[in-house]
Amino acid sequence: MSFHLHIGVLAFPFGTHAAPLLALVQRLATASAPAGEAGARFSFFNSAVSNSSMSFSNSCENIKAYDVWDGTPEGEVFGGTHSDAVGLFLKASPRNFEKAIEEAEEDAGMKISCLISDAFLWFACDLAERRGVPWVPFWTAASCSLSAHFYTEEILTAFVGFKETAEQEQTLTFIPGLSKVHFSDLPPEIFVEQNPSPLAITINNMVGKLPKATAVVLNSFEEIDPIITKDLKSKFQDFLNVGPSILASPDTPPSPDHDKTGCLSWLETQNKPKSVVYISFGTVVIPSEKELLALAETLETRKLPFLWSLGGNAKKYLPEGFIERTSGFGKIVPWAPQAGVLAHNSVGVFVTHCGWNSVLESVSRGVPLICRPFFGDQKINSRMVEVSWKIGVRVEGGVFTKASTMKALDRIMSGEAGKVIRENVRRLKDKAVSAVELKGSSSKNFEKLLEIISVPN
Repeated sequence: MSFHLHIGVLAFPFGTHAAPLLALVQRLATASAPAGEAGARFSFFNSAVSNSSMSFSNSCENIKAYDVWDGTPEGEVFGGTHSDAVGLFLKASPRNFEKAIEEAEEDAGMKISCLISDAFLWFACDLAERRGVPWVPFWTAASCSLSAHFYTEEILTAFVGFKETAEQEQTLTFIPGLSKVHFSDLPPEIFVEQNPSPLAITINNMVGKLPKATAVVLNSFEEIDPIITKDLKSKFQDFLNVGPSILASPDTPPSPDHDKTGCLSWLETQNKPKSVVYISFGTVVIPSEKELLALAETLETRKLPFLWSLGGNAKKYLPEGFIERTSGFGKIVPWAPQAGVLAHNSVGVFVTHCGWNSVLESVSRGVPLICRPFFGDQKINSRMVEVSWKIGVRVEGGVFTKASTMKALDRIMSGEAGKVIRENVRRLKDKAVSAVELKGSSSKNFEKLLEIISVPN
C-alpha cells in the first residue's frame, strides 16, 4: 500500500499508558485513510512486552508496531520492581526509539513527518525539532493532573514552610479549577526534590517542554473541566480534548473471548437495574490483606450483588469460605471486560482505584464511583470526583475498613445523596456524549488534530 505521510508514535510501556495511545492512533489511522485513499502510515514504537499485551488485530492496515529495547541487559531476565523497570527504560531512551525510527523509515521508504508521543517522553520534543516536524504529546490522564504538574513551580513556592500535616490540607486556590484540591492530593512526582525517582525527573522535564508542542492532546472532554480547559488553552499552542475515546471510536465487533470469564452473562441474570457493585483496582495495585478482608466482610454483610475483578493471588487473602457463602449473589473473576461491564444496566456503582481511564469509562456509562486511590494522579482524580464533579465518594480515611466501606456503599446505593450523585453522573455522561457528536467540542478538536498531523514535511 502506498502512503503519503509517515507518523511516528512513541509509547510509554507502563501501566495503562500505551493502550489509550493506540486507541487514539487507531482513530487517526481510520480518519486519515478514507475509502479508496492511501492515507498515512503510523509506526507505533513500544516495548516488546507492552506490544504483546495489546491487540493489533483490529488495527488498520496503516498501523505497524515496532519493538523498542526496554533497557533490560541482553540475555538477562528482568526481576526488579516496577520502578526499576521504568528507570531502565528511561535510561535506554531516546536512543532505543531513534534506532526503531530508523528501521521504520527504511521499511516505509519515507521519513517521519510528525511525532506523536506519550507526554512523559519529553525527549520526543527534541527529536521532532531536529527533524523539523510537529510534536504532539498525548497526556493519558485528566486535565486536573496536567494542570497540577504545569503549576509545579507555584505549588513548590507555596509549599515551602509547610511542616505540619494539617498545613498540607490547604487547598490550591491559586490554580484555576483546582480550588478544592488539597496539597495532600497532589501526585508525589511534583515534589521532585523529595522524590527524585526517574519518573519524577522525567515528568519535571516534560513540564518544561510541553509549551513547545504543536498541540497537547487529552482523552477527555472540555465540558468536564471548563475552567481548567480555558486556562490550559492559554498556556499551550493548542490544547485538544478529543475524548472520551470509548464514545468517539466506532463500535468494533466483540472478540470471541470478550466474555471469557462470564461477567456479561452473569450480569444478564441480575434482575434489578443499578444494583450490582462492580469492583476493580486495575492491573498494577492490589489493596492490602487487611483492606481486602474489610471489603469482603462488607459485601457479605450487605448482601449486595457484586462482580469483583481480582487478579493475581489476591483471592487467598479473602475470608475462609467467603467465595462459597457469597456465590448466590456475587462473582469473583481474574479479569473483567470493563467497558462492557460498566455499560450494563445492572451495574449501580464502580469501586475503583480512580485511574483516569477507569474514571472516564465510568462517566461515559453514567456509573457513580467509590474511590480508593493509591498513587500518582489517583488522589487528585478522586478529589475531583467527590467535591468538584460530585459523581461519587472517597472512602473515608483513605482506606477500606468495614465501617468506611459500608458508609460509602450506603451513600451511593440508597438514600437521597445517592440519587443526587446518580443524577450528576448522568448529566456529565450527557455532556460527554454531546462532545463526541458531529459538531461537539471533542469532534472539532479531533478534526484540528487530524489537520496538524496531515501537513507534509
